[in-house]
Amino acid sequence: MQSGIRTRFVDNGKGLSMHVLEAGDADRPCVLLLHGFPELAYSWRKVMPALAAAGLYVVAPDQRGYGRTAGLDAGWDASYDGDVDSFRLSNLVRDALGLVQALGRRSVAAVVGHDFGSPVAAYCALSRPDVFRSVVLMSAPFASVPAPDIGAALAALPRPRKHYQWYYSTREANEDMWHCPQGVHAFLRAYFYTKSADWPGNRPYRLASWSAAELAKMPTYYIMDLAKNMAETVAAEMPSAAEIAACRWLTEDELAVYSAEYARTGFQGGLQWYRCRTEGRNKDLETFAGKTIDVPSAFIAGASDWGIYQVPGAFEAMQASVCTDMRGCHLVEGAGHWVQQEKPDEVIRLLLEFLARVTG
Repeated sequence: MQSGIRTRFVDNGKGLSMHVLEAGDADRPCVLLLHGFPELAYSWRKVMPALAAAGLYVVAPDQRGYGRTAGLDAGWDASYDGDVDSFRLSNLVRDALGLVQALGRRSVAAVVGHDFGSPVAAYCALSRPDVFRSVVLMSAPFASVPAPDIGAALAALPRPRKHYQWYYSTREANEDMWHCPQGVHAFLRAYFYTKSADWPGNRPYRLASWSAAELAKMPTYYIMDLAKNMAETVAAEMPSAAEIAACRWLTEDELAVYSAEYARTGFQGGLQWYRCRTEGRNKDLETFAGKTIDVPSAFIAGASDWGIYQVPGAFEAMQASVCTDMRGCHLVEGAGHWVQQEKPDEVIRLLLEFLARVTG
């Protein structure tokens, strides 16, 4: 772990003992960092010390279903047939709110969310702007309207396909990845690689519509071949030993932190988030239909990240109407989906510039 980062457990008052990483003095303005899938609080390790050195108190939790965060009674339910509703977006917002309150705060200067942490951060700012005073969304644009199921149309293509989010919602997805033939470490190496700027196939561009023919233009880690699981999909693009050795943004020792945790817990905790989306369990968020994010906001993503365009129109809607005080939309060259790990110095610069404007 980088120097200056501390670890502890915090009872968030919502039934979770949250494993958090923190850096900086607790009496400084607080920034809350929310990871995505398949990540951990550890995903923020490269930006936390610099933010703390700039005078901020930085907190990154393992979110519900991930890593060392567990329920105070029996732990989060890792069963496919368990309590899926506890992973609804509204409950994830309550987790974040409870953590802020447990830290003795009435508000935080900013909430920053990456990947699936982005919609959590967005709904934090949308529903409780008094607590989450600004928001930075990373890698996943927020348009508030969920995309409809397109599985039948994808399966009917001449090359039959399926959408990764609906695959992640299947009973077999966890077992496919947790006990894949290549092992968790090799699976994660290939997964992180294929979604990074290192993989030459990542040359994203805007898609015309949410249609099967358009979505099928994306790489197979998004729009999968119908007969393949995710472990099989990314195994075909496994980097060479030389490429792995040359990867400075995710060394083997760093990857081992992820692989050890996921080998221990499996992936079902994170997959439950996808099920809440694809199974329509987030309908309580319809209360906020049409509501805008009015606190200062920014967006950061890698220029080589297909996630920007995976929901056609979301990137544009976020800037044009959903976020009414958008202070910047930045696509970082040389980075793919894991932008804060691939290009941490640029992300640090952008975050500090944004925070200086909204807190100064």
